[in-house]
Amino acid sequence: MVYHFHREGFDVPRGVKLLAEGDAYPHQAIRYGDNAWGVQFHAELTRAMMHRWVVHGAARFSMPNAQKGAQHLEGRMIFDQPLKDWLWNFLDIVFDRCAVEERKAAENCLTA
Repeated sequence: MVYHFHREGFDVPRGVKLLAEGDAYPHQAIRYGDNAWGVQFHAELTRAMMHRWVVHGAARFSMPNAQKGAQHLEGRMIFDQPLKDWLWNFLDIVFDRCAVEERKAAENCLTA
């Protein structure tokens, strides 16, 4: 589960690889070539930010495909650590490819 607080979606352009999908908005993450990435959700969201959005954005919960505030907070508690792990791995891939390659090589040595 990822957090998106909006009602917009997008079509996947030609030549773009779809990396993540969702139920309400099917296109959640894309990649074009080696250096262009796009994400539709908010992996950077902190707990404090989410609480603020839930309080100040309460009027949006009646919109199509919207979850109630309690569902946002509950989902955050369940999926917080996996999403943080995903974000750090994503940032490693985008900004520090050497570290990712070194980690993969170390994992291969352990499984060989």
